[in-house]
Amino acid sequence: MNKIMSWREVPEFADESEEAIFWAGHQLDARLMNSALHRPDVRESTTITLRFDPRMLARIKRLARSRYLNYQSMIKQWLSERLESELNNGPR
Repeated sequence: MNKIMSWREVPEFADESEEAIFWAGHQLDARLMNSALHRPDVRESTTITLRFDPRMLARIKRLARSRYLNYQSMIKQWLSERLESELNNGPR
């Protein structure tokens, strides 16, 4: 099995069968695979503080649990969706 040490060693493929034949005889080196992973830098996010009514926060947490989500991630998802909506459609 040939190890691919650089992305330049991967050719352009004409179709999926050509790609399948190539990958049957080649594999990516583990270091190359690890270099392709995105490792977020702590500076890519900022911590903020929000104050919630305790009853509202309890309801959010309950809803998040029912969806098997972390409540903070769910809130971030909601904010992201609303931001995209506002940017694309203007305020409601």
